This record gives sequence, structure tokens and C-alpha cells, in this order.
Amino acid sequence: MSFLTGEFECKLDNKGRMMVPSGLKKKLPEAESEGLVINRGFKKYLVIYTKKQWDKKLEELSKLNEYDEEDIEFVRYFMRGATELSLDAAGRVNLPQFLLDHAEIKSDVVITCLLNRIEVWNSEAHKALMNTEPKDFAKMALKMKEVNNG
Repeated sequence: MSFLTGEFECKLDNKGRMMVPSGLKKKLPEAESEGLVINRGFKKYLVIYTKKQWDKKLEELSKLNEYDEEDIEFVRYFMRGATELSLDAAGRVNLPQFLLDHAEIKSDVVITCLLNRIEVWNSEAHKALMNTEPKDFAKMALKMKEVNNG
């Protein structure tokens, strides 16, 4: 899989289905055959992974100590709500209502691509987030340089 980039505005239909934008679908050729996995984000958004990326996440989680209470709790909360999605013949995915409720999504959504995953936001929440610049963006950039050189 190549890295994912782009931002797309979409609307859910009255059944909670979201059309996967054609520009994004082209970057996810395996989505039609293998499906996708959607889960809660750490805040009020949803995260979509390709099946391959999700399996990598599960491999990482499987390395945690199953007898450590903090590890168990993290896995429990990370996994809650994880749902496999498949594209229908029209290129739509049906987003589960309990996940839409988590992200406070009613109709208008923004899909934003972050390297190897896709975030799905309530459009108003995403707009508010993007209108708030990080406190020290330049410092964040410096940290990224250190990570990549270190």
C-alpha cells in the first residue's frame, strides 16, 4: 500500500452509508477484495484501516503482556467497536450507528488521510480542529527531524 493523502467531504445517506471517494478508492485497491476495518479514534472521530494495516495493529497488540492490567485495559478499549467493513456494489460502506454516535456524526463528514490510516470526522468538529493551530507547531517539526535523524 502506498501512503494515503487527501481530504474529502462526504455526506452519509439516511442508512448511514458513506460513499468512498473515487480518488481514495484508487489508492485502496485491496479494499474491495479484503475489506476495511473501522474503529473509534482516541477522540471524537473514527479510524479506518485497510485489513493489512489492521492486522499489523493486532500483531502489535498481541505483543503486550496479557497479564498486565494496564495492557489488558488498553487492548480492551482500543478494540471496542472495531468492525469490519465491506464496500457494496456502489462503492459505499455502512458505518455502524454506535460508531457514528461516538464521533457525533449525523450527515456531513470529512475524510482525512494520515499516512496509513483514514480518519472520519464530523465536519464541524474537523473544521474547529483545523482552525486551531497546534501550540508549538515549529517545535513539533523539530521533534520529527530528530526522530528521523536519530
